[in-house]
Amino acid sequence: MICCFFLFADTDMADFPINPLVLIGAGTSFAFSGLFYHLYQEKKKELKKLKEIPVFKPDQHLVRVLRASPHKRLQYVAVEGLVQADGEPLASQFVPRCFGVVQKIAVEKHWKYWNSLTNSWTSRTTNRKESNNSVPFSLVSPGAYIADLCVKIRNPLEASGCFLDRVYYKVRHAEEGLTSMLLQGLSGEKPVAMEETEELLRLGSTLTGFGEVVLEGGQVMRLQAPQDGRKYILVPTDHRSFMDGHERSASMWKMLTAVTGITGASLLANVIYGLVGKRDDRSK
Repeated sequence: MICCFFLFADTDMADFPINPLVLIGAGTSFAFSGLFYHLYQEKKKELKKLKEIPVFKPDQHLVRVLRASPHKRLQYVAVEGLVQADGEPLASQFVPRCFGVVQKIAVEKHWKYWNSLTNSWTSRTTNRKESNNSVPFSLVSPGAYIADLCVKIRNPLEASGCFLDRVYYKVRHAEEGLTSMLLQGLSGEKPVAMEETEELLRLGSTLTGFGEVVLEGGQVMRLQAPQDGRKYILVPTDHRSFMDGHERSASMWKMLTAVTGITGASLLANVIYGLVGKRDDRSK
């Protein structure tokens, strides 16, 4: 846009009108292209760091690496395995024969309150109750037996990442009756609905944990929050799928950078072409 301005600074703009919407569209396209390019570069940096993280499974190879490491500790690695409860698992409160090791239950009530200033009902969410439960669990290699090697997960509720699967969701709407309507008129409030949600980390599901792994007692491996300040993360998928998701995200930002950049360049080229054509016509 700047070069276009200087190129035609000596031109009578009244003779060569420019649609301002086209220039705004070109500028907006270039702005979005710059933003998407920045996001693409950030995602590339993130991908590079992720690819530098060693990946292990709960097996003898990991035990040997830990034994050879200083203080029998790996500061930051990824461990992929299947979820196995160390004792009795947690049973779902709503779904029969559904078991897990981390459970989150949330109950949220929706009410309406009478607003005398606007003479209307105002929606409000109140009385949100949330309970979090967990039992000790470990990651095991696919096909492993209980007696085989495993990596115990310490303090999973402290880990970041959306690793819980929603197994139950229901909205219970309040029933309208004569008694409830009378109470609503007196109190100025009425219940609308109650929302119930249950999330579980299920037994047998695939989980990848990012954190510090330590070897205790010669055979017991444990994944825990890193001491160097890096994030303790649990993701509900295998490592390859996790990396594929980040690579798809990088490709998306790259594609959006190209599309918006080409769009802006095309709009600007059309403006320049139109101005040059009209200037040539005038000179003739």
